[in-house]
Amino acid sequence: MIVHPALGTSGRQVTARGENLGVAFSDEDLMELLGRAGLPDAEDVLDDPSWVQWRGGQAHYYGAA
Repeated sequence: MIVHPALGTSGRQVTARGENLGVAFSDEDLMELLGRAGLPDAEDVLDDPSWVQWRGGQAHYYGAA
């Protein structure tokens, strides 16, 4: 899963295998998107780089850089 750089003033695009999963505005949103993509324990993998890659900004930050 890739969490892309912030969009405009807030929100980060989330993709998996090139497929758009949606935009996350918080860790809760991100966990929801990851859960829909099939990760049952999404909270446990947010900081695991083998599952989630945070690109273009700090992990867990959803505002513009």
